[in-house]
Amino acid sequence: MGEDADTRKINHSFLRDYVTEADVISTAEFNHTGDLLATGDKGGRVVIFQREPASKAESCCHGEYNVYSTFQSHEPDFDYLKSLEIEEKINKIRWIPQLNAAHCLLSTNDKTIKLWKVSERDRRPEGYNLKDEEGRVKDPSTVTALQVPVLKHTDLMVEVSSRRVFANGHTFHVNSISVNSDCETYLSADDLRINLWHLDITDRCFNIVDMKPLNMEELTEVITAAEFHPQHCHLFGYSSSKGSIRLCDMRAAALCDRHAKLFEEPEDPGSRSFFSEIISSISDVKFSHSGRYLLTRDYLTVKVWDLNMERGPIETYQVHDYLRSKLCSLYENDCIFDKFECAWNSTDRESGQDVTLEAVQDSSKPCAVLKTRRIGSDGRRGGRRRRDDVSVDSLDFSKRILHVAWHPAHNIIAIAATNNLYIFQDRAAPNM
Repeated sequence: MGEDADTRKINHSFLRDYVTEADVISTAEFNHTGDLLATGDKGGRVVIFQREPASKAESCCHGEYNVYSTFQSHEPDFDYLKSLEIEEKINKIRWIPQLNAAHCLLSTNDKTIKLWKVSERDRRPEGYNLKDEEGRVKDPSTVTALQVPVLKHTDLMVEVSSRRVFANGHTFHVNSISVNSDCETYLSADDLRINLWHLDITDRCFNIVDMKPLNMEELTEVITAAEFHPQHCHLFGYSSSKGSIRLCDMRAAALCDRHAKLFEEPEDPGSRSFFSEIISSISDVKFSHSGRYLLTRDYLTVKVWDLNMERGPIETYQVHDYLRSKLCSLYENDCIFDKFECAWNSTDRESGQDVTLEAVQDSSKPCAVLKTRRIGSDGRRGGRRRRDDVSVDSLDFSKRILHVAWHPAHNIIAIAATNNLYIFQDRAAPNM
């Protein structure tokens, strides 16, 4: 994203003037064409936004998305065996590559994964023999003639129907789902296990990674994220709370406890502190579109890894380095445990440069230009204070962006901030 970026804001609570916990957006995901954007919230709802066809041709309206459909994906549940409440919060949404006119997506809460079909209908049959115009069944004795039903045009309707429910596959909370490139299988990951599912089979799955020790007191790390390779259906990667990424090959063994490659950066003993293990935990991992690179996000940095080079990342971006002096405060208010996401743009890697833009509330007007911000310990750089510099002491840690999705073809980014969905676009980008 360049500095010439603008934004649009969509409120997830729609007509309500107040924000409840259920309205907070918990995930966002573009489909494979970028024409649809799905978001899930803590209330178990999925809201799908559709890109306006007219906005594709207008130079300043590439990011114009409007509500396409809304449905309740998950409801609160209760595990009677463990006496635990299961929240309806949507943890992840993943689109299935489109094979026909309908769209399909997977959504999951902590325990249950569901497959949904989203289709359009602009015609309806009329002229039933055994039903009247209201759909009520006629008395067969009153039917004296046969007629052929016909299809008549009607107002466009978007129908969402549940196709599959994948339950009882996880003991711990599901943190990741990823659709395989074969378009037939997908994986789901919790803290200690990764399962492989077939999209047509709901009553069983195959466990492909199991990190649960015989004695839970010996547990030293957990799985934080997992994803399939975009081209090779036998490869997948997963990250851990120790800051490592393991690449696994399902051709080697049915149970992938032994990884094919391990990506991790040794910690400098001189910089180790009480918070080192917490901030080194990887919260998100994404393969590049080409499949050559891995993008990982921990609390303070974003790293790019080459699959052909295990010894260390090829690029490291200091995202929140100015927060190192505030780790005690962040630990006390639990903000240090926030899980940030990362995303690739459509061209994977370009300039290798970074820019910090502030998504302020004042920028919610259509085509409002975002300002570049520089953040320092005292708001100064090189002894000179710039007008747009921000002091780390003035930051509001309750306002953070945890969820992000990047359009697969254009420089359009969707980010979630509480119950608001912001759509950013770079009007100066050549691929727009």
